Amino acid sequence: MQQHDLLIIGGGPAGSAAAITAARAGLKVVLFEKGPYGRDKVCGDGLTPRAIGALDDLGIDHSVAHKIDGLRMITGKKQRELAWPTTARFPNHGAVWPRQRFDNHLLDVAISSGADVRFESEALPVLEDGRVVGVSVGTETFRAPFTILAAGAQGMAAKMLGAERDPNEPFGLAIRAYAPTPRHAERHLEACLSLSDEHGVAVPGYGWMFPAGDGTVNIGVGALSTMKGFKKLNLNTLLDQYATLVRESWSLGDYIEKPRAWRLPMSCTKRHGPGWVAIGDAAGFVNPMNGEGIDYGLESGMLAVERFLADPNTASESYNELVGERFDAFLRTGRRFSFIIGHPWLLKPGLRIAVGTQVAADITLAVMGNLIDSKTPGAAGRVMKVADGALRVADPILRRTRAKA
Repeated sequence: MQQHDLLIIGGGPAGSAAAITAARAGLKVVLFEKGPYGRDKVCGDGLTPRAIGALDDLGIDHSVAHKIDGLRMITGKKQRELAWPTTARFPNHGAVWPRQRFDNHLLDVAISSGADVRFESEALPVLEDGRVVGVSVGTETFRAPFTILAAGAQGMAAKMLGAERDPNEPFGLAIRAYAPTPRHAERHLEACLSLSDEHGVAVPGYGWMFPAGDGTVNIGVGALSTMKGFKKLNLNTLLDQYATLVRESWSLGDYIEKPRAWRLPMSCTKRHGPGWVAIGDAAGFVNPMNGEGIDYGLESGMLAVERFLADPNTASESYNELVGERFDAFLRTGRRFSFIIGHPWLLKPGLRIAVGTQVAADITLAVMGNLIDSKTPGAAGRVMKVADGALRVADPILRRTRAKA
């Protein structure tokens, strides 16, 4: 049996952020990653300005990533190209950094900072009288006063702790591929908000072209589970339709590899308990409007360790309170709004409004960039607060009248 200060289950960006923060603070920390070094997590690869800000807070050099200056939003024949806003809180640029290279870089920094990172190690929580006191990996047991779950909502560790996706809340499905394009060095992301399935039914989600600066573009589509006919949605067909749509304008080549799909958790039934907390995707910190959660993962990873350093005895409760104050209103509003746009007859006029005026487009840009939370000033922050209050009242009706999946 080995004694440590902190244990982390999962080696994605959230887990690495926690490990880096803990190791630099002098804690004896072990991170357990189920996969091998260099495993490729399926992702859109986009980093929002919020994510870049979090990397700056961590002192991570992101100069090797392809810098992104803004977002091009397309709805039908209407197009708006907007620069990421300059704010006091976040930088005015994002990036595209393919996840395999991004995750490897963060893990390398964690190791060089002093964290003990163990690959191909499936860690499961060890509980005593309802409290997590460590983890087990095969026949080995590791003990620590605090354990951080960063392994997502689908694994055995999450199930053991009750930190699973709420079946009553929406989730997302997405698929991506890489393809060559001469426009790989572009400095704007492109998001097509007006997708339709093979039957012409409007899809609440979007198609994306995220140029990687390495000769390729990450092309993908995502959809919310609230859409009409979701259970019959064929992601591969939807991706191929979108690829046909953009092939000429992007001079798109054939897929470099077989497209890969993944599920996006957007809720969590429980994100803390005695001796543990959940961070990132494991806590359901994914924006329903864009499927992005890397920035929330980085922030929550740092915050979990900071609360432990401040007071190990209250870390779990104080962490839950602080992430709730920072993220819950916006993510809750997004989940409720997803019930509305699941109806095609509401989605189409909603998209026209979203980019119809400069003010509306600026708010949409802030939503797509994860730039809105409880501290957001200006029109975007006010709209979020009003929407949160209104949709809270309407929540029972939204759920009863949701589109038939």
